[in-house]
Amino acid sequence: MSRVRHMSRYAVIAAVVAADTALLWLDGTRGWTLAAYAVAVALTMAATNRLPFAAFLAALALAVLTGGSLALLVCTGFQAGHRISARRDVVVTAGALTAYVCVLLLAVERAPGAAEPWVALARVVVLTALPLLAGRYLAQEREHLRREGALVAEQERLRERLRIAHDMHDSLGHLLSLVSVQAAALEVGTLPPDRRQAVRGLADAARAAAAELHEVVGALREHDAPGLDDIGGLVARSRAAGAAVTIESSGQAVPLTDPPASRAAYRVVQEGLTNAVKHAPGAPVTVSLDWQPDALLVSVRNPLPRRPSPSPSPGNGLDGLTERVAAAGGLLHVHAGPREFRLVAMLPLAPALSGAAT
Repeated sequence: MSRVRHMSRYAVIAAVVAADTALLWLDGTRGWTLAAYAVAVALTMAATNRLPFAAFLAALALAVLTGGSLALLVCTGFQAGHRISARRDVVVTAGALTAYVCVLLLAVERAPGAAEPWVALARVVVLTALPLLAGRYLAQEREHLRREGALVAEQERLRERLRIAHDMHDSLGHLLSLVSVQAAALEVGTLPPDRRQAVRGLADAARAAAAELHEVVGALREHDAPGLDDIGGLVARSRAAGAAVTIESSGQAVPLTDPPASRAAYRVVQEGLTNAVKHAPGAPVTVSLDWQPDALLVSVRNPLPRRPSPSPSPGNGLDGLTERVAAAGGLLHVHAGPREFRLVAMLPLAPALSGAAT
């Protein structure tokens, strides 16, 4: 793969050198001057990966000296725009472009019979500004996709951790409970003293293992478990990843004192944002918190894309979310209409209601 990449890079360098050298040759340049120009173009192209801004400045200098270097300007401008990451880079690039424009305008004014100044400005826009903007746009899109991928991967990691905790609780917990019950039954039976002591130790070990398993499962489920107060941070991270998320709140907000309900509210928003990123990338997402006298309505909605998403259905995640909301005493409704996807959860404000429901 790296060999193919190197070969394609060499091909691009050769094409730029050939194109700009041919233009200069057609302009009447011959001999050692043309050879030195070809070497300068090749060295400038070779430096674009490691020194993109220096290569861009060198391309501008060659363009001023020769009046050509058209392909070189486009390639180095694109690479410089792609690598802009700090304010210093913006200042250097803007200063170089300003100097280039000033030199071109002076040359147009002093040259007899030269073209109008707007022709020089159009040349700057087409050969420098547009490649810079295109490189910057592609770099931002790549960073946006990287952040979205990281957000989705984090949600998948949390979901897998919850699945493992659920499986451990259901399978190992059940088996350890059976071992403990059987050991207790043997303990009260007619056994010799030495065997009774061994059975008692087995029962104690089974109970200790069950208690330790319960702690591990609890840690997997609730380790750094965010709640209702963390929804704002979740929305902020989604916005930083490039998602257009709006949060709305209505009614009189009150503390959600029931921890399972608070965590369920967070997971509803998390699942809604994850589904929007995976199945409707770029679509605006609205998060709503509607405080009723006895319940909190949490909803996440986003318009569906015109073309159906090739991604698999998020049913497994929604099934787990339904169980979590039900465990908190609430209800979850999924509405997948022709134009909009909406996830709505009703969570009770009173912990007593949650306890009664479970």
